[in-house]
Amino acid sequence: MATSTGTWSYRDRFHESFGRTYFRRFGDGLVSSIGIGTYLGDPTDDVDERYYEAIRTALEGGINVVDTSINYRCQRSERVVGDALADADVDREAVVVATKGGFVPFDGDRPDDPGQYVLEEYVDSGLVPRDSLVGGQHSIHSDFLDHQLDRSLENLGLDTIDLYYVHNPETQLAEHSQSAVYDQLEAAFERLEERAAAGDIRRYGVASWECFRVPPDHERYLSLSEVISRARSAAETVGNTATHLRAIQLPFNVVMADAFSVEAHDSPDGRQSALWFAKEAGLDVFTSASIAQGELADSLPEDIAARLDGDTTVQRAINFARSAPGVTCSLVGASSPAHVEENLAAGSYDPLGADAFDAVFE
Repeated sequence: MATSTGTWSYRDRFHESFGRTYFRRFGDGLVSSIGIGTYLGDPTDDVDERYYEAIRTALEGGINVVDTSINYRCQRSERVVGDALADADVDREAVVVATKGGFVPFDGDRPDDPGQYVLEEYVDSGLVPRDSLVGGQHSIHSDFLDHQLDRSLENLGLDTIDLYYVHNPETQLAEHSQSAVYDQLEAAFERLEERAAAGDIRRYGVASWECFRVPPDHERYLSLSEVISRARSAAETVGNTATHLRAIQLPFNVVMADAFSVEAHDSPDGRQSALWFAKEAGLDVFTSASIAQGELADSLPEDIAARLDGDTTVQRAINFARSAPGVTCSLVGASSPAHVEENLAAGSYDPLGADAFDAVFE
């Protein structure tokens, strides 16, 4: 697993190539403020090979955060992350590996009849209780997450996962009440607290798409304060002295800035945006869709682009995402070494300061 000594040594190896605050605190260690994601791409050997080279380039160039999920590319993304990590010229203790559980994964490729596959492999086998399966594809039942965590450890070839996310719990709101979803989360957190105590994961979190950046009256909303409360209750139930809930993941970029602009979460100081609430609650924030899954590769609003440093539009978009308050790391999908090198170069520029970032929204 990633350690304080390993990540600080990684920083010492690479920090002279980057601007200020490129490396940021994560627990007792340090992580790069740019990470590599592995979501996009077909489940093919050719894409596997490109991801393998991209991840090695990232790890050997100054990125020590790798984000994946068991359902990405039919489990292939996790497996290629494991292969690249094993072969890269970096210590395992220098790299934070994050993955997720919640969406029912295929195995290697997409089956001809996905619904029948899920029924036979997951429901009829007892891995997924039928009443926990939403949309034929999503469950956060604790037994299912337990199984998925074991599979992820195997896919990645690791003894410990550094950060394990419950994946898009707002999916459950399509068929269950908000209070029922909180109950599901608490049960899931209890199991993850047990797995953290056993050393299978170092920390856990919640990876979301909508729930933390929409207003409270939105049908997909979940409260960060309630999520934290449920995690604390889970830790107490299990007998842990403190919760291992340490991070959230959500989209944030120039055209999806809701996590900063929408005040949705109640705090002692009034309602706050997800980013501000997480910062004050001590949660690390990992942003996804930092270049809007490629949509920002060619253009940014001119008034915003003019405020940002970078040689390319992609670099300026990355630097916007990692300038936001409370952001630990901005994830960027990359399946080629050339894209990784462009992303790495973004880190040679300083992010916006707090006043300059706030001015973007005035």
